[in-house]
Amino acid sequence: MAGHSHWAGIKHKKGRADKERAKIFSKLSREITVAAKLGDKSPDMNPRLRTAVQAAKQANMPKENIKRAISKSEISNEKNYVNLRYEGFGPYNTALIIETLTDNKNRSAASIRTVLQKNGGTLGESGSTTHMFNNCGVIHVEKSKITENDAFEIAINAGAKDCSKIQEIYEIITEKEDFYRIKTTLEKKVDSFVYSAIEWRALSYLDLNKDQTKKMIEVLSALDELDDVQNIFTNANLEN
Repeated sequence: MAGHSHWAGIKHKKGRADKERAKIFSKLSREITVAAKLGDKSPDMNPRLRTAVQAAKQANMPKENIKRAISKSEISNEKNYVNLRYEGFGPYNTALIIETLTDNKNRSAASIRTVLQKNGGTLGESGSTTHMFNNCGVIHVEKSKITENDAFEIAINAGAKDCSKIQEIYEIITEKEDFYRIKTTLEKKVDSFVYSAIEWRALSYLDLNKDQTKKMIEVLSALDELDDVQNIFTNANLEN
């Protein structure tokens, strides 16, 4: 979708999320465990963990699952996961950025390469597609949670790059480095967000026809099926 690079958001709009609830919960749990392991076990004191817990709640993950994921961070023999980014090209020369949370980088790379090659794509070198995207923070606040004046004033005073109205939300764009600080400032005024994450947003979008869009969605879905894949970003306009 024009202005939307994150496959998770596109997938939600396409009505596909409910079919994959267990897999979504598994990926969210992994992020919660890693965030808790790398910082404080309290979401109030750990911005990355707080963001992960908020994402889990937005996906309707049960509280017991969230608590269990945090507790797993204290288990000494728990697998050590690392964040790795892969870049590549899908069909029709579409650009992709694929973020993983993995305990085996060779497995991740091989799995991603296989999916891309089967669908007319290729796994690229580091830097092959990131120059086509802007790495930024994205925060969506429901209009009913805050007045327009407050949303714009807080965002601007906190140093946000942009704040705009999109249907029923305010969208606030931040520099990657300022994301957690600005989000924490907003949390003093807003008790919950529709969405908040650090994204790769395409600088421009590649339009696809209906058949090409269908094929592209199949490729993104296949990548999303991989256990290690956490986020997928593309410059394909999937509005058709």
